[in-house]
Amino acid sequence: MDFSDFGRYLAQQRELRGMSREDVSRATKIPATLIVALESGQVDRLPARVFVLNYVKAYSQVIGLSSEEAVLRFEEVDCTVQSTPPPAALERDRRRKAYRTLALLLIGLAAGGYALLVFLGHLPSPVR
Repeated sequence: MDFSDFGRYLAQQRELRGMSREDVSRATKIPATLIVALESGQVDRLPARVFVLNYVKAYSQVIGLSSEEAVLRFEEVDCTVQSTPPPAALERDRRRKAYRTLALLLIGLAAGGYALLVFLGHLPSPVR
């Protein structure tokens, strides 16, 4: 089962109960565009997972399904989909940021060490 199958399941259950998407949207306050995305399995058009779980709960309650069963079905589908690794550009940016942070940390440590040595009198003060 994938997201499309899950969406078709929700749509079939809604239709069996004689409800339209607009009815569900009005009762749940979920935008109609998100209901369309949920029923057609368009995961890329849906918000973060926590919101989708709440949408599935509200949707299922409005059409008379067990919200626990609907959430379990969604989680089953959600767990089977493999997450894609981050693109190379994101990984490169992450490494660049880490190197920049490391460089700033080393510069700060060197400046602090120099200031400590000047304060203790082991090095002459640069300001006279």
